[in-house]
Amino acid sequence: MTAPHTYITTTIPYVNARPHIGHALEYVQADVLARFRRGQGEAVRLQAGTDDNSLNNVLAAQAAGVGVTEFVDANAAAFAGLAGALSLTVDDFIRTSRDPRHRPGVERFWRACAADLYRRRYEGLYCNGCEQFYSPAELREGRCPDHGTLPQQVAEENWFFRLSRYAGPVREAISSGRLRIEPAGRRHEVLAFIDAGLADFSVSRPAERAGGWGIAVPEDPSQVIYVWFDALCNYVTALGPGEDVYQRWWAGLGQRIHLLGKGVLRFHAVYWPAMLLSAGLPLPTDIFVHDYLTTGGRKISKSAGAPLADPAGLAGEYGTDAVRWWLLREVPRAGDADFTVERLIARSDDELANGLGNLVNRVVSMIHRYRDGYPPALPGKLPEGSGALLTAIRGAGEVVAAALAEFDFRRATAAVWAIADEANRFVNRARPWTLATGPGLDGVLGVLFAACSALARLLVPFLPDAAGRVTAQCTPGRDGRLPEPAPLFRRLALAGQR
Repeated sequence: MTAPHTYITTTIPYVNARPHIGHALEYVQADVLARFRRGQGEAVRLQAGTDDNSLNNVLAAQAAGVGVTEFVDANAAAFAGLAGALSLTVDDFIRTSRDPRHRPGVERFWRACAADLYRRRYEGLYCNGCEQFYSPAELREGRCPDHGTLPQQVAEENWFFRLSRYAGPVREAISSGRLRIEPAGRRHEVLAFIDAGLADFSVSRPAERAGGWGIAVPEDPSQVIYVWFDALCNYVTALGPGEDVYQRWWAGLGQRIHLLGKGVLRFHAVYWPAMLLSAGLPLPTDIFVHDYLTTGGRKISKSAGAPLADPAGLAGEYGTDAVRWWLLREVPRAGDADFTVERLIARSDDELANGLGNLVNRVVSMIHRYRDGYPPALPGKLPEGSGALLTAIRGAGEVVAAALAEFDFRRATAAVWAIADEANRFVNRARPWTLATGPGLDGVLGVLFAACSALARLLVPFLPDAAGRVTAQCTPGRDGRLPEPAPLFRRLALAGQR
């Protein structure tokens, strides 16, 4: 039987600056889904990339006094480098200015939508940060709702896409569940946006205003394709012109999952499905939406003025496990989360070093002390007081699967953490060091070793590096004995005092 196919994508960010911790959130979430589904036997493709053709990139390069190509290449490399820094299993990384698949793919997509494209003059309020026009009603006190900046009054002649034609079909796809949007609040938001009426939107910009940067409109070199039309196409252009890859990942029966932040929901849940319907292509099956990371209550972004946290730098200083664990344990399914280094350190020290790492170290140490390193089997007669721990072990897999299906990483990791938490409670209740060597002690150590082995298995999608270390500690050698105990996590509060 052929394994189910799952195509998971992250958004492709502008490269007008280096990545921040908000980008890491989406990458880590996508990686968890990909690793978990691979572990379930599915064939998975995880794709990321960079949006190189943005006017934002041009303006940032000019402000820095650097050539656009040089500027974009340097920042794009920083985004690509997050795969190593965050232990991501990215299968494909597309760059819209460099990848030979992208430009011809966008041109094919444009021509496939030709019946819904027309040219007209337009005047409106334009936010450079969002690279989109806003109606006055969409602004907050006259400012962009996302960036807080005053939009510019822009008048120009552009190509437009007949979005209004697709209000009914897009709404039906969402309301029927054929295009699933999670959490439900975001689905209601999209439906309300559609019900308020969809206006056709501009899908090109004058080439002169774009500084010649971007993909020219086919047969109209005076215009470049609007960055959002260009960027959204990456989900199919990266599959190349060949039919086999496209059929396998986009046109087949598997899932097509987009991960994205709430600020770009409209583009992915309304514009993109309409574009796909116009081109005669299948829709994505799932859109998973996360909220923002903030610092001091302000959104972390390259343009919002809040301080940026470099995810590669954080991983280098505090470890990949600490960064991934904070993002997965602290960020709610719905609602913003405020990031500080202090919170990252506290979460890592409390749950990873003092909780999980200390548990494995204690259990392996006791197995060496009382059983010469030979791990006991789970006993037939369970020790008194072990019921809550065994319930946590036996139920964790099902809870993790259900939580990830609903895009709830906090609930998924809570089920894993519950095993370590209950195991530490059980150690303190059972006090194995006070038991005489024999069946009673073996039973307690057998339950605790089962907990450590379960943690090694369940941690794989969330903390793959730590899972490898726990697995190594819990895997007997050729002689049947466990390795000598070794620290699994360092205490970051101590490291920060250097």
